[in-house]
This record gives sequence, C-alpha cells and structure tokens, in this order.
Amino acid sequence: MSTPSFAVVGRVNAGKTATLATLLEVDDNDLLRVSSTPGETTRVQELPVVYQGETLVRFLDTPGFQQPVEAMRAILSFAGNETPGPDHVRRFVAECGERFPDEVRLLEPILNGAGVLYVVDPSNPLRDAFVAEMEILRWTGQPRLALLNPQGEVPPDQEAAWRERLGATFNLVRSFDAHSARYEERRRLLESLLQIDERHGTAIRRLLEKMDHEWTERREQAAEAIVDFLEESLLLRVHEPLDERDEGLPSRLERKKAEMSDRYFRKLAAIEQDCVSTLLKLYRHHLLKADNDPSLHEGLDLSTDETWRKWGLNRTQLSAAGALAGGAAGAVFDLGVGIHSLGAGTVIGAIGGGIAAFFKGGSLPELKVKLGGIKLAGGDGKNLVVGPPGSPNFPWVLLDSMLLRYQGILHRAHGRRDIDFVKPLAAESLVRTLPSDQRGTLQKWFSSCLKGTPDRAKEPEVYQVLADLLSSNSV
Repeated sequence: MSTPSFAVVGRVNAGKTATLATLLEVDDNDLLRVSSTPGETTRVQELPVVYQGETLVRFLDTPGFQQPVEAMRAILSFAGNETPGPDHVRRFVAECGERFPDEVRLLEPILNGAGVLYVVDPSNPLRDAFVAEMEILRWTGQPRLALLNPQGEVPPDQEAAWRERLGATFNLVRSFDAHSARYEERRRLLESLLQIDERHGTAIRRLLEKMDHEWTERREQAAEAIVDFLEESLLLRVHEPLDERDEGLPSRLERKKAEMSDRYFRKLAAIEQDCVSTLLKLYRHHLLKADNDPSLHEGLDLSTDETWRKWGLNRTQLSAAGALAGGAAGAVFDLGVGIHSLGAGTVIGAIGGGIAAFFKGGSLPELKVKLGGIKLAGGDGKNLVVGPPGSPNFPWVLLDSMLLRYQGILHRAHGRRDIDFVKPLAAESLVRTLPSDQRGTLQKWFSSCLKGTPDRAKEPEVYQVLADLLSSNSV
C-alpha cells in the first residue's frame, strides 16, 4: 500500500508552514522556514513522518495561492458548459504553468493523489478570492480538510460565515491554532485525517499508535531527568579548605563564605540548566533556551506571602510532610526496641518533624555553613562547607520550579519562531496538588538526599510519583 500524502495549501501567510511546524514538531528554520514574508514557500517541500525507519505519512508544504480568481476562470473556460472536475484541473496544470506557476505547483501533488489540508485565517473577511480557492480544491475531487488557524481576533459572525462556506465544499472543518496547539490538539488533527479518507486508516492508526508510545517514553525520560536533577541539587555542597588566618580574620571568613555561596548558586543553576536542556531536547525545541540565572534560587524569599502562595508546599502541607518523614525515622527506633514502646518513637518523631518543618518553613533560603567547631573535615585541617538552603521547603521549591518549566515547554508550539527562555508559567504550585501519601514519599526521599545518603530503595516510588504528575492534566 502506498504511503498516504496530504498537501497543505492556502493563501500566502495563512499559516500553512506554521501549521506543519507545530504538527510535526519542527522549530528549526533550516528544516522548515516559517516567515511573514509573502511568498516565502516557493516550491513544494516534502515532509515525511518517519518512525523507526518507516515512512507512515507524507505532508507537502506548498506555495500559497497567488491568483485564485483568475485561475478559477481559466478552469471554467476549459470546462465550457460542463461542471468543472479533475480533468479540467489537470488540463489547467498541463497548460497554464507559465501564467499560474504557484497554483500549478500546489495542484500537481493533489492531482497525483494527495489529500488536501486547506489552512485559512478566519480573522480575515471571507472574500471572493477565498471562495475561488475553495472551488478549485473542490474540483480536484480529492478528500479535503479545512483548518481554521486564527492569527488575530475573529468576530463570531465572521467565523460562522467561514464555517458555513467551508462546510459546503470540504469534507470536514476543524480549528487548529498553530501558535498554541499542544499534543492533544495535534493528535486530534491527525485523527481527523481518518474521517476524510478511510482508505489510509491503517497507516494513520499506526501513526497515532507510534506517537502515543513515543509521547509516553518522553514523559518517562522527563521524569527520570527531574529525579536526577533533584538528587544532584540536594546533594550539592561547596567545600573549601580553611587555614588559621581565615578563622582569625572575620572579614576574610565572611568574604570566603560569600564567594562560596555565589559558587553554590551558580553550580545549582548549572544543574538546573542541564535538566532543562535535556527536557528541551526530548521535546525537540531549538528556539526555546534554558535560562540559568542564579537569582532564580538565591532571590527566593520564602517569608513572603506571594512565594508561599505560589511555590512549594504551604505551611500545613509542609508540616504534614515533615511529620511523615519524622514518623518514618521514629518507626526504625520502634522496630529496634520491640513492642513495649507502644509506638512512642513514631509519635515523638512525627511531632518533632512536623514542628520543625512548620517553624523553619518561613525562613529565608540562607545557606547552611559548617566550620571549625561547626564541622571538621576528615583528614588534615578544617573544611568550610556551604549548602544547601536551610528551609525544608527548598526541595519542594526546586521541584515546583522544574515542573512549571516543564509545563512551559509543553505549552510552546513549534510553529512559533521567536527565541525565548524557558520560564515558569504564571501558575499556582503543582506540588500542592499531590495527594498526601505521595508528598510523604517525596519528603522521605528528599530528607535522605539532604543527609547525603539517597534512599535508593525509595527511588522507584519517587519516579512513579513524578511520572504520574507529568501525565496529569495539571501539567
């Protein structure tokens, strides 16, 4: 069976190439150029969809209509008293290439069997030129899907006029905003191809199956990357050897601590940048960049109402998560002394963990500093150790910041051509939506990482929590 092909056609600057870029996840101008320059697409560009070496579907980016009214009249003249049809369009293509080069180029693949994806911008008024385009495409006799790709505000009555006229000449009419469509909308568009031409049902269904499988794999790899990011961030410490002069000169010691703090935040930002870069690669973004501004961490003020409202856990949730982690530590004591403790270790541990989490939760993210009577390093001499921030909300803020960046990556349509940095969306905290048992699982793992000994036995549970969160509608 031949590979199904679909020609994307329409008026110049209607968004044909942007539609293909978003549909096929191509934001590289070297592969598929999206431009506001009239006539940017001057030839037919074939874009195959390939999975594991097999081409399942071909899309064809065609030149825009330039003279639709005149082309329609030429085809009508070939038809004479007959109703125009494919044979008359073929004669037009064979004889009128010099006068209508763009129309001929876009019609050739359709006459060779390609289905039609007609892209229109309904923010433009419905004029005779658009009606001429619709009629010409109808006369080809090929399956036709019309896409409304708004590039401006569309008055309701104007959209209704477009839909009514398109409905009279096309097998199906759908909306598809090339500058905002996400995976679900891309998938629905491909499903629509089944409705206009069932002959290619097997190929389209296989394509959808492959897409779904790949999307699940990406989500799992993203969860893995975020787990690695969290572990590396929570284990991060900056060490510096200390001599007697450092201890004897307070100003010198403070300067050294400030330098080490700056180094800590820069390293933290680099770890985050690596994770964001991995996510961008997974989701095929070239024009969206990772932003490693250290102030994103250093400047977080966990004592302000706004930060508590948007980032990390709220005080109640943080207390409960701390209680769960404290309770787990106490439970180990219970197992050691037998049943005569009547669970006292668990109760004391839970109270201690919860209270500590609540009262420390509002502190600024100042870095822990260990020195001298503070900490002796193994071996000769003393060691100054800086990191991590003292607030127990720090791991949750880290996770929230990465989840919101992940959300921003998913919301970025490939049809956009502006260069931008990945930033958290203006949204409420995502970690607060987690059920309490999942927050407890994460808190126990966070605590083990902060102590320098990540609980490997708990990592599969942590990974599953994050995978479930990434697949939820909240992200």
